Amino acid sequence: MFKKLLGVTSALTLTLGLAACGGNETSGSESSESEGSTASVGEQVDYEIVGIDPGAGLMKLTINDVLPEYGLDDWEVVEGSGAAMTAALKKAYDNEEPIIVTGWSPHWKFASYDLKYLEDPKGIYGGAEDVNTIVRLGLKEDQPDAYKLLDQFNWEPEHIETVMNLIQEGNEPAEAAEQWVSENEELVSSWTEGVNEVDGEELKLLYVAWDDVIAGSHVVENVLESVGYEVELVQVDAGPMWAGIADGSGDAMVGAWLPTTHADYYAEYEGKFEDLGANLSGTKLGLVVPAYMDIDSIEDLKE
Repeated sequence: MFKKLLGVTSALTLTLGLAACGGNETSGSESSESEGSTASVGEQVDYEIVGIDPGAGLMKLTINDVLPEYGLDDWEVVEGSGAAMTAALKKAYDNEEPIIVTGWSPHWKFASYDLKYLEDPKGIYGGAEDVNTIVRLGLKEDQPDAYKLLDQFNWEPEHIETVMNLIQEGNEPAEAAEQWVSENEELVSSWTEGVNEVDGEELKLLYVAWDDVIAGSHVVENVLESVGYEVELVQVDAGPMWAGIADGSGDAMVGAWLPTTHADYYAEYEGKFEDLGANLSGTKLGLVVPAYMDIDSIEDLKE
């Protein structure tokens, strides 16, 4: 029977109840220890994988391809958001409890917790993805300096992870971006090379509420404003983000995960936007667990 998506409340109220996993009627601590030690990974996590928003390619790939290909017929993927996923992960990690989440890197969780990707011997999650910059058609003619800056924007995973960590530590995204920009003047100057200053020209950046995209979008906002643009940052879901660039209501986005995560949107709107290529390479998708869990591969989930 194919997987169904559970509500976001499942992600925030994930409970284990290991003592209740077995079917024996014996009581006492000896019975609980025996049942806990022999419970499969699936029983320990109630056959749930904690996911993110349902429109994400990572979710579709996990539900439509990973579960059936690995024969995980009893498993379900919990629908929610990036924030709900990390909340569930933190709760489990703080209590050293088992949990499996849909994960990606770069992401601050890898700096905050000792985590590992489950091996994907079938290669369903594919290799490393890129994060691309996508702009509306006509931006090069209408706002050539913004176009040039966006086209030259390029950084490494360790750069964006630094910004994400600053935000996770309690800084506002704009404050984290300002600090990072001030500490990386040499790299930032390569983005603004040949860019003329403007006088308050307006620019609208669209972004989804993923930690990496929040970080990247605020950094780009800061640099664009440093050359005179008035930038409006608009948070939307992934579908409206792509639709906004395609219909011209938004000027640009710097958080397009390709070729897998946003593949459907790319195909749907192809020809209605301009792809400026990768601004960051070396990302990864997969199933993530705390390092203390005695499991190494997706295949280990099948009983």
